[in-house]
Amino acid sequence: MWPRHAANHIIKSADDTYLIIPGTHSYIRDDEVSHVKAWATINNLQLNCAKSHEIVFRSRRLRGKSEQPEPPCPDIERVDKLTILGVDVNSNLTAADHVSNLLASCSSLLYALRVLRSHGLPDQSLKDVFQATVIGKLMYCGEEHR
Repeated sequence: MWPRHAANHIIKSADDTYLIIPGTHSYIRDDEVSHVKAWATINNLQLNCAKSHEIVFRSRRLRGKSEQPEPPCPDIERVDKLTILGVDVNSNLTAADHVSNLLASCSSLLYALRVLRSHGLPDQSLKDVFQATVIGKLMYCGEEHR
């Protein structure tokens, strides 16, 4: 599937599709979403607006100064945070939410490791579990891909 307008981008991964429309082209949102709906119908699929979300990113100097039109489908919810391929993205484009969730998750994993150690799991096995869980979680999307 290709976007109807050249300035827009469509990114597909597994069963998720991301439609990226620059703020300067927000007036063509309805047309682009209609294009995605039509493509889905042609391919025996259906765009579920109730499971769709919209997030609006603004530069720091424009935040709060411009009002965005309503989402193109009445069922599409506008959100301030979105998880894209396991990475938490917020409308301010900061890593704060992702880092907070990552730290909370790692804290839970460390507690589980302490429980395993108290039940007598050998040190090498603890190290292997730590590598597979905590280090794996910290490294996900953190390595530079060339």
